[in-house]
Amino acid sequence: MRVTLTALVLAGLCGPIAARAETTTRFYAPAGAGQALTIRSTTDLATMRPLVEDFQAARPDVSVTYVEHLTNELNELAASACRDGRPLADLLISSSADHIVKLVNDGCGREHVSPATRRAPAYANWRNTAYGFTFEPAVIVYDRRAVPAEDVPHTRLELVSLLRDKAERYRGAVGTYDIVTSGIGYLFAAMDAKQSSTYGRLIEAFGRSGTQLSCCTGDILDAIEQGRLKIGYNLLGSYAYRRLKAGAPIGIVLPRDYVLVLTRAVMLPRVAENGDMGAAFLDYLLSERGQRAVAEQSFHFAAGRPVPDGIEAPTADNAASVFRPIAIGPGLIAIQDQAKRRKVLSEWNASMSREP
Repeated sequence: MRVTLTALVLAGLCGPIAARAETTTRFYAPAGAGQALTIRSTTDLATMRPLVEDFQAARPDVSVTYVEHLTNELNELAASACRDGRPLADLLISSSADHIVKLVNDGCGREHVSPATRRAPAYANWRNTAYGFTFEPAVIVYDRRAVPAEDVPHTRLELVSLLRDKAERYRGAVGTYDIVTSGIGYLFAAMDAKQSSTYGRLIEAFGRSGTQLSCCTGDILDAIEQGRLKIGYNLLGSYAYRRLKAGAPIGIVLPRDYVLVLTRAVMLPRVAENGDMGAAFLDYLLSERGQRAVAEQSFHFAAGRPVPDGIEAPTADNAASVFRPIAIGPGLIAIQDQAKRRKVLSEWNASMSREP
């Protein structure tokens, strides 16, 4: 049994497409009162629910309180709790891996080593404190009803050319993250700037074409399904594929030039009310059982597994080489450097004709 409560409306943080609310969902212990676990996360409930319920199947004595936040909000709450030395949650999960790395670097995390954590690949383990548990490509999504096959962009350069050559058709019809308010949007933009010589041209094209900005993959996918947008850029493939499986009229493209791959980050706060239960859920996520559930029930992608059916992917000859996992480690600290952040945001705001 679970109960969901809307706790706080965050009006205006998500840009013009939609607002979001902080939600709290309680999964009661199947075996009755016992242990309690509080998770604060940026992952939507539909994606995490199968994992929480599978964990409770193995631990029916555990009740779980799951609180969903926007990325920047969770980071601010966690940093504040760390400074004050007060508990916020037993486990933190964020799509903005750079936020988790910064929290760990600031001494806010607790080291945890176990047989399960030793399964994590090197790029998904930093200081035995920040771990990654997913393999999520950033994709291009398009409305199959509105974008003809010849217009579907398979590289960033093709997207730039489309927005230039068919400017009127796609004006105001492309959506992506607002990197000012979205932590994961900022992370992807900073990585794009490092990876691609076309990044400057891409954000200029976004600005010229009146690209719609939002906080969240889900909001952009809603707009595509409802016919308000035609193309979405750098969206989380895991969320998009779930919509595709549910019958949404969308196409999903893994770009041929390169594919950024997010590994969703998790950490145990240094101060927690039930830290042992947080460690138990972390071990579950990284265990063989947990990783199978992550790939098959929640996130749909996994390293070393074939790309799910229905996704337009690079050819088999170069598929492996285009994937660029974002390593959890000190490289992400540089992304959060204030001078670096100001530079990225300044370039973005100039292209979008916004005040810094």
